[in-house]
Amino acid sequence: MSNERGDAARRGGMLLLLPVQVALMTGLGLLITVPLAGRWPLSAEDGVNRAFAAHRGEPFTELSEWLSLLASTQSVIGLTLLFVAALLLLPRVAWRREAAFLALSVAAQSAVFLLVTLVVERSRPDVPHLDPAPPTSSFPSGHVGAATALFGGLAVLAATRLHGVRRVLAVGALALIPVAVALSRLYRGMHHPSDVLGGLLNGACTLFVVGYALLLPAHARRDDARGAAARGAAARGAALPTTRTPADADADADPEGLGAGRVVVVRHPHSCDEELAERVRSVLHHRGHTDQVWTPTSADDPSGGLAARIGDSGTTLVVACGGDGTVRACAEVLAGTDIALAVVPCGTGNLLARNLRLPADPAEALDAALSGRTTRIDMGRLSGDGLEPARFTVMAGDGLDAAMVRDTSDRLKDRVGWAAYVVSAVGHLRDPRMRLSIRLDDGAALERRARMVVIGNVGTLQGGLPLLPDARPDNGRLDMVLLDPRGAAGWLVAAGHVLSRTLPGRASAAPGTPAGAVAGGALEYFNAARIDIRFTGPQPRELDGDAVTSGAHLTAEVEPGALRLCLPTPRPRVAAGVPEGSAVTTAG
Repeated sequence: MSNERGDAARRGGMLLLLPVQVALMTGLGLLITVPLAGRWPLSAEDGVNRAFAAHRGEPFTELSEWLSLLASTQSVIGLTLLFVAALLLLPRVAWRREAAFLALSVAAQSAVFLLVTLVVERSRPDVPHLDPAPPTSSFPSGHVGAATALFGGLAVLAATRLHGVRRVLAVGALALIPVAVALSRLYRGMHHPSDVLGGLLNGACTLFVVGYALLLPAHARRDDARGAAARGAAARGAALPTTRTPADADADADPEGLGAGRVVVVRHPHSCDEELAERVRSVLHHRGHTDQVWTPTSADDPSGGLAARIGDSGTTLVVACGGDGTVRACAEVLAGTDIALAVVPCGTGNLLARNLRLPADPAEALDAALSGRTTRIDMGRLSGDGLEPARFTVMAGDGLDAAMVRDTSDRLKDRVGWAAYVVSAVGHLRDPRMRLSIRLDDGAALERRARMVVIGNVGTLQGGLPLLPDARPDNGRLDMVLLDPRGAAGWLVAAGHVLSRTLPGRASAAPGTPAGAVAGGALEYFNAARIDIRFTGPQPRELDGDAVTSGAHLTAEVEPGALRLCLPTPRPRVAAGVPEGSAVTTAG
């Protein structure tokens, strides 16, 4: 199960193409409405609309009304909920991946549609309308896009689940519905031909992106199952008593001397299932760590009572099995001590592990870390009104970022991994801007407005997106970015700038050099050892992916070298967000 969750998170990176889809659809709409408006074939569109209007009559008017109603917002939402419930409840084993695919496809298509219509303004055809004209742009057709996402998504599921004649009939019937809806919108005078084609394209692109992220071909699932079985067999074999020679012991020797003491394993019971727990035990035994104490986390104690466990027990190593929240809770206890921390990344985001380029497989990440060496990394220390002082290893945020974390559904996170954050973020894109005052180290106060503030010890998000491209966990500094896009165009420019940093040849600035304002002012970067922020009113806050108490004052300070961390032996390749020359060059 943990392996599947890790695979789903990696495939979820495909969802990062949705902002690209927004940009492409917006660009297409702007081309249609301005430079190409009077050129063929767009110049012939009015004739098509007039032809449909001239040949109206029963029963086509009634049929078109029924089709338009079928693709209306209320109907699509209701049908989506109905089909999702059926996929979860009717099969003997719930089709969770398929249900998530259908729900996310419909939601993502709607989000793309709304963002495009904020920029593209196209009037309705100059013919009598049979429906009230919505306030949104005529391009792209929302009815057609929604029908494509819903019924096209059902067609995809039918193609993967049915066989023979039933598959042909079901896929054919479902695929015809978006086409019929497109014709009905033309017939009723609500859209130009290019609008309905845009709706079909938007829905189809959404299905491709979400389908690639969430649905695996049957042969890939079989390969995954065979791989998991092989790994399970290997783990079981490793757990069996074997005769070890002195050469074996030398080969597995711990260069840091961690094997001499006790190991405390802090386990998040939901993220680290029994299968993964057994693999972790096997890896530890294989590396000579036989004195193990396991402790589960809880909502009230995310470190699993770690402070009491390491009191006078001679503990030399703590293993954190969970996500960034579990890692942060353990790191909070271990900060400033000589006890090393090893990370088993099996949560939703696993951002620290991603930034340190640990292997994606949780047990393999532990094995690689224990075969390497230990090094010290910085931690951030956060304080503020209504907030107990706390440390973080990854990032802390205010505004949209924190609201997204706070409102993300736990059930959706279980089903689609970190992609659930994307769904939550869409609902906060129109949140009001914040007024804030920033003081860096002993500098003068800077007055700013922003929708989101992120302070990072590391800088790379899921999918390899470098939000803070110069952040390093061992340079004694914290990096900060203010996100303040204006309108849909500003969001697109900001997203394009961040995405462009992933392209080859786009190197970061010199370490320690803030980039200032970029992307037309949508992003502004800073770095300092101490960052003090005051807002005009309480704002949502998050710490390493966990929502914390809202407040109007926040201070972040770096604690250089506070955490001793187990890392794999470095390779020549340099990790994202960890520039060459850093002490934290890691395996990939």
